[in-house]
Amino acid sequence: MDEALSNGSEGAPAAITLANAFATSPSPMLVTDARAPDHPIVWANAAFLAHTGYGLDEVQGRNCRMLQGPGTDAAEVARLRDAVTTGRPVTSELLNYRKDGTAFWNAMTVTPVHDERGLAFFFAAQMDTTHVHQVQLAMRNSRDELERQVAERTRDLSHALEQKTALLHEIDHRVKNNLQVISSLMLLKARRTPEGEARDALEGMAERIGALSIAHRLLYSEEDSTHFALTEFVGELLSDIDTGMADDRVGIETRVDPLKLPASMAAPLALMIHELVSNALRHAFPGGRAGRVSVTAWRTETGMGVEVRDTGIGIAQCPPNEAGFGRGLVEMVTRQLRGSVRWADTAPGTRVEIAIPLRSTS
Repeated sequence: MDEALSNGSEGAPAAITLANAFATSPSPMLVTDARAPDHPIVWANAAFLAHTGYGLDEVQGRNCRMLQGPGTDAAEVARLRDAVTTGRPVTSELLNYRKDGTAFWNAMTVTPVHDERGLAFFFAAQMDTTHVHQVQLAMRNSRDELERQVAERTRDLSHALEQKTALLHEIDHRVKNNLQVISSLMLLKARRTPEGEARDALEGMAERIGALSIAHRLLYSEEDSTHFALTEFVGELLSDIDTGMADDRVGIETRVDPLKLPASMAAPLALMIHELVSNALRHAFPGGRAGRVSVTAWRTETGMGVEVRDTGIGIAQCPPNEAGFGRGLVEMVTRQLRGSVRWADTAPGTRVEIAIPLRSTS
């Protein structure tokens, strides 16, 4: 090729300089004869020979496929062959093999060279990109290892969460059972106690403990042990109250937004709603008076609001109960929930409004 570049040409010195530059270039380079059968190698620089481990006499006259091996991409070889067949320039990257069998990634730019008769040679400038693939492989392995560790940690956390959920459900189940036993014992004692303040107090405490038992029963049935659905919670609670204090004269109505609340609020809310509704049913409709009790709960900007309203005789008309502590209990659990309560005589009826802040209103 050096002779072809220099003989009989006015630009011979420049061609010789260019040929010398190619020959001494640190980048592997070779030239194939486009007019000879099978495009044999006719020239290769020292960098190519040093990189592949072949001598010049071992590569001259042979096709570049000599560098291919079992890991070489056949589809990429076909693309490269098609470009050479049609005389087009092409850029490609192949897994090649040195004389000693070691593999390397070979990125090459193959350029057709024409003379006055047309396509004469193909010039290929090459670059070893093995280090790039090694970095990519290392990154891929690191990513795979990280994903494996994340998946393993996720499995561990999921298992721990399942165990925690099962434990919390079991606790709720046992607490519910224990509260039911205590409530039953108190009711049994109340039946054996003469009518009066002591009996009323025992029955009232048994009902309140029963409300707590319902709260834990509902928490036990929730899939999420950390939260509960307020709509179903209030519905179950009021259904139990309605069953225990059934009276066709007085209806119970509910309108509750679908809120998810922390499990820690279940017991205080159960006590609060049970106390307000049961007191309304017990005291607001004396003498066979008809009416209704409504429970409303809704989302607010800062948390939730709860309203319990009845159409009974009103606070002012209810006889005082020195032994009762229902109002005090409602105010106590409201403070426990960091909320505020307001009592109003609506003449007729009573309205109790409670505002409860929430960290999250989801």
